[in-house]
Amino acid sequence: MRTVIWLVLLFAVAVVAALTLGSNDGLASFYWNGWRLDVSLNLFLLTLVGSCFALVTVIKAIDSLTTLPRRAREWRLAQRERSAQLALRDALGEYFGARYGRAQKAAQKALSIQAQTPDLAQDAGFMALGHLLGAQSAHRMQDKRRRDEQLQLALELAQRSPQAKAQEEGARLLAAEWALDDRDASRALALLSDLSPGVARRTQALRLKLQAARMAKQPLEALRTARLLAKHQGFSKLAAQGLLRSLAFEALESARDVDQLRSIWQHLDAADRRDVFVAARAAQCAAALGAPDDGRGWLRPAWEEIAELGADERVALAEALVACMPGMGPEWLQRLEQAAQRFPRDNYMAYALGHALAERQLWGKARLMLEQAGGDRALSVAARRRSWLTLADLAGRDGDAERRARCHEAAATLA
Repeated sequence: MRTVIWLVLLFAVAVVAALTLGSNDGLASFYWNGWRLDVSLNLFLLTLVGSCFALVTVIKAIDSLTTLPRRAREWRLAQRERSAQLALRDALGEYFGARYGRAQKAAQKALSIQAQTPDLAQDAGFMALGHLLGAQSAHRMQDKRRRDEQLQLALELAQRSPQAKAQEEGARLLAAEWALDDRDASRALALLSDLSPGVARRTQALRLKLQAARMAKQPLEALRTARLLAKHQGFSKLAAQGLLRSLAFEALESARDVDQLRSIWQHLDAADRRDVFVAARAAQCAAALGAPDDGRGWLRPAWEEIAELGADERVALAEALVACMPGMGPEWLQRLEQAAQRFPRDNYMAYALGHALAERQLWGKARLMLEQAGGDRALSVAARRRSWLTLADLAGRDGDAERRARCHEAAATLA
């Protein structure tokens, strides 16, 4: 088809030339030192066009000859650059194939080609990437000395070239990840703190910071980082809620005295303090540290919204409040009675009310409700045991040793 098209075009040109030049009777006259030369205008035009083509051809030939050394050098440079790129690509393939020794050799080959070519050695980004690949391979083979050497070379190269900013950021993130693999949380946190604000807010950097903070036993820092990750959608909504809750638990349980517990509670985010399970765990920690008043204060907002809570949340509130019973005022008795009336089939509301009655020394009604709680298999073993032990204390107050022994026996047989 292409040949046919060219033939059609050739015939068209021939027809146009015949029609144009066939009736051209003009002459071109040239005068030189008394001589005169007359040629037909058609011949003059054809000669002029042919001369132009010949002149352009000669100029191109001369240019090709004069630029031959430069083009040869560029060709050799392109070949070496292609070889280096192929070696780096082979290194990546070997690395992803878990052949880390071969990946190191291929990366070193690429670096050698670049280093032996002065024009290519100026590409700091390529060199830094090769060193990073070698360092990562060495890390996989537990060769820490070679890994650190390659990392340092990559950082030095990246810092010298503004175009290698991405390689520098990648090197620092990899160094933090390697520190975590080495179980060196303090070094990982130091490396992450040296990152620029933009890099430090990236999802990968936040994930590394979260791991480092948890490893370093810094639950508050881990909680703040996890909240940032959740904001950046680093986790699913359900996973983020569970993680934030567990980190809040860790922070609260790390308190060694009441003052530290209060400080941790104040440093928690408002959303964490509104979480019923977090408030319940904080109250239990306060009760264990001898500050039940603080625990009840942290539980009060949740109790005021108990009508909107689910069954699991009511269970957590009831168990936490029972732990904070010592010193409870009469206002809590009213709250518990209202909750028990609102949820008449909720065993835990009755369980909490029974302990509240015992705390307020309303022995008769408390004994009946605690006996029901102790025999209720719907309650947890810990709740039933606590009920029997409270009944044993009540029997001891009444001087009924036999009933006290039966209550202790019932508590001891629970498993």
